[in-house]
Amino acid sequence: MGGIVSLLITGLFVGLLGRLIVPGRQPIGFVRTILVGIGGSLAGAYLGKEVLHFGGGGRFILGVLVAAVLVVLVEGSVRTRRH
Repeated sequence: MGGIVSLLITGLFVGLLGRLIVPGRQPIGFVRTILVGIGGSLAGAYLGKEVLHFGGGGRFILGVLVAAVLVVLVEGSVRTRRH
């Protein structure tokens, strides 16, 4: 149970940092922010470790950058459906 809670907290933190990088307002909501953060964290950790051979700090930064890209993609998807 503790692993799931820490994954959600990390996802929220990384998702919020990813949203801070993207300029403007992103109407993606709280749950999508967590999901984007979790996706960014997992993708950044994998790419950083297996492909780029980064240490822990580099993987975290890469996770935030991946989350920012996911924010842009999800935001575009949400805006397209609303209009």
